[in-house]
Amino acid sequence: MAARAPARDPGLQPERTRLAWRRTTLSCTVTAVLAAKQAVHRGSSPVGLIAVTLSALVWLGFLAVAHRRIQTLSGGGPRFRVLGLRGALAAAACTVALACFAVAMLF
Repeated sequence: MAARAPARDPGLQPERTRLAWRRTTLSCTVTAVLAAKQAVHRGSSPVGLIAVTLSALVWLGFLAVAHRRIQTLSGGGPRFRVLGLRGALAAAACTVALACFAVAMLF
């Protein structure tokens, strides 16, 4: 006779996902702050200043995506737990843009 697996608690996965979004938001915040700090202390070129400005805008965009996702996870039912294509593309685009702006700041 096979032992039955315990029932899965559906409340844990959304909580872990919310925490992951919060950690990612914190990482993006640190990246944006370090970019601004580098621009202030190093006296960046015009390209660097544009990169810092765009980094701040991308950071705000990522905050909006993450906040919406965290709020969605707080909703009910399983249909709210699936990340839509637009949200996934927006989060990926923000991440890639932050990396590109970081490289631009080096010049």
